[in-house]
Amino acid sequence: MGPDPPPASIFPAPPPYSCARLGFLAAGPEIGHFWPVRPGDALDIGPAISSDFTEDPLFHSAGARRGDRARLRGSPLLVLILAVSLSLVLAIGCAKDEEATPAAKADASAGKHPGMAGGKPQAHGPGGHGTGERTLPAIAVAVEPAERGDIATYYQTTATLEPNKQAAILARVSGVVMELLAEEGDEVANDQVLMRIEEAEYQHRLRQTEAEVAKQQARFDRLQKMVTHELVATEEFESARSDLLSAEASRDLAALELSHTDVRAPFAGRVTSRVIDPGQMVSSGRELFTVMDLNLLLARVHVPAKEFRSLQVDQIVELVLDSNGQRLQGRIRLVSPVIDATSGTIKVTVEVTDYPSDIRPGDFAEVRIVTDRHQDVILLPKIAVFTEKGEQVVYVAMPDSTADRRVVATGYQNDSQTEVVSGVEAGEMIITQGQRSLEPGQPLRIHERKNYEAESVEQAATAPKGHGHRPGH
Repeated sequence: MGPDPPPASIFPAPPPYSCARLGFLAAGPEIGHFWPVRPGDALDIGPAISSDFTEDPLFHSAGARRGDRARLRGSPLLVLILAVSLSLVLAIGCAKDEEATPAAKADASAGKHPGMAGGKPQAHGPGGHGTGERTLPAIAVAVEPAERGDIATYYQTTATLEPNKQAAILARVSGVVMELLAEEGDEVANDQVLMRIEEAEYQHRLRQTEAEVAKQQARFDRLQKMVTHELVATEEFESARSDLLSAEASRDLAALELSHTDVRAPFAGRVTSRVIDPGQMVSSGRELFTVMDLNLLLARVHVPAKEFRSLQVDQIVELVLDSNGQRLQGRIRLVSPVIDATSGTIKVTVEVTDYPSDIRPGDFAEVRIVTDRHQDVILLPKIAVFTEKGEQVVYVAMPDSTADRRVVATGYQNDSQTEVVSGVEAGEMIITQGQRSLEPGQPLRIHERKNYEAESVEQAATAPKGHGHRPGH
């Protein structure tokens, strides 16, 4: 008996080998036994001529003599004859195989592979040979209904939020700071005292001017009686009147300076800055506090003149904060009556009256002014629409849980929604996640968003990472 062929794990039993698959035939230790060898397999032909060579029936003939066979044993000429004969057999087999499989060559040139019919994957049975189109696997998706609603187009620009009122509180008189009555962050009322400056000097000045007023008042009264009896010249009486008025003015000024030792808030608001400390010497005109009215915020934007007709006082405006993405709503308070000749824009002042307490002046915001609005239109989630082969496409989950590809025409868009003019009806279930991997008619497993995300993670974790293959295949 000849040697056993290689194990099936190395050479599984395939259909009859063609030349495209078969590199050549290798002889076993006994020349009469052959098995297929792939290109790249290492061969050892040294043992091809064995001690039992003469017993192989391949080389027995009716007229052969045992002596002749003995002389052939181990002859190099015999090896050469065997190699040439084997090559001729293989050449004839290859030619027949190539003539019998022109369709296979055509498929190969077209990029097709075995198991493909018409360029489409085939479903394979246990034997591994395709007999029909493959069955598409069910894909997990998330869906949302197409709804009717309103959508608008905007002119977008940016602005910095500003307080409605802002004032730097300055010292009106010089002196030493005696007492602080307000701190940064405090809410203050109109005319509330914020701090006090030492007032003794100003009280003395006031008393001094009051004494001068009393003196000039007495002089004026005496001369007034005398002038009625023509005992004094009119000029002297008028001089006394003027001196009295001057003294009264000095008294009033001294009283005013004394009042300025109490530093007061010019309006109701919040103290946003304090730049002095108790005991510090301040001079007239020095900044002491900053107070802002935060009851409403303002955003001043400059809009191109071509948008002028779409702007109206009290028109609703949307703002999106840059710091946290929070949305605010405001209204147009003022529209400038003139166009800036330098920039060709119109200044528009937007006020925001309702906003969370953590919003502060100085925050950067995107301002969206509505320029047109479409009402009662079909709206889809923006993430559901994608471009495929130059077309706007969505996938619809059909009642039988299969995917239907739709080409749609879109209109206005905002951050979360897209208007659909045609291709989808209100109430249809639109696939919002998983749609990019779908094919028309593919079965679906429909989930809520959170369940879809959980299954997607699980599928990614359990997906095969690749398949090993034997070199040469």
